[in-house]
Amino acid sequence: MGSTSHDVSALAPGAHTFTVDGVRQVYHVAGTGPVCVAHSGGPGIEWAYLRTPSLETHFTMVYVEPVGTGASGQLDNADDYRLDTYVRFLHAVVEHLGEPRVYLLGHSHGGFVVQRYALAHPDRIAGLALYDTSPVTGAEFWGEAMAGLAAYPQRHPDRPEAAAVPAAFAQIGGATDDESLGAALRAALPVYFADFWGRQDEFAPFQAAVRIWATPAGAQDPTPFDVRGHLAEITVPVVVIVGAYDFICGPRWAEQLHAGLPDSRLVTLERSGHFAHIEQPVEFTDAVAELLKR
Repeated sequence: MGSTSHDVSALAPGAHTFTVDGVRQVYHVAGTGPVCVAHSGGPGIEWAYLRTPSLETHFTMVYVEPVGTGASGQLDNADDYRLDTYVRFLHAVVEHLGEPRVYLLGHSHGGFVVQRYALAHPDRIAGLALYDTSPVTGAEFWGEAMAGLAAYPQRHPDRPEAAAVPAAFAQIGGATDDESLGAALRAALPVYFADFWGRQDEFAPFQAAVRIWATPAGAQDPTPFDVRGHLAEITVPVVVIVGAYDFICGPRWAEQLHAGLPDSRLVTLERSGHFAHIEQPVEFTDAVAELLKR
């Protein structure tokens, strides 16, 4: 599968490109320390939102541009944007880096990818950071998220702008091109924060920069995601990080992860929603760096 490199140049700072089954795979390297490969969420969202400079003082961070996004290539068949495909491309990156074992950081949908990767390739991982993610999706997961979304305006009665957020989120499902999908996501983004309106000046640049690609975002995975029965097989150290106000991958799902994993630590960040690395970067970085002490 693809090309494999075992020389140090694969971990030189900057952007890197190689091919996996004829498809361009791009990743970015920054920082020093043990290698931690970060897989962003979405699916379909640009990697750059997940960049965390403070983590780069603890790890050599490798940020993957998921296939179908950014400078990475597109798949010929839109139906191939499935979890097993993301796992296959992630494995290609890990192999390309040439490290015997790496840490993995998975955010949201990236956490699904990382969990599946850990089950498929347990010998390649030193530890996991499962960040605002879940061991399962499905009707109950989405029902709870939609309830949280519906309650959002009531949580912010002094902010009339909050009333427009559920409708913006609803537009995400109907968007069919990159531009309209990106506009809908940026308009809905406040619900992903614990206190977007109180810190709007701080978060507005992040909101404005978020990009998403419609084809991977709209793909339907035919296999329901549910690894709850297999979490006990993940025996490496894990930190489970969750924002207390995350409406979509909230504390309930983090607690399920923590309960099922043999060697996990649960960190709930009390002033964060879905983007703790932006909302509470110091606490987030400390939580991930704890992996190096275990």
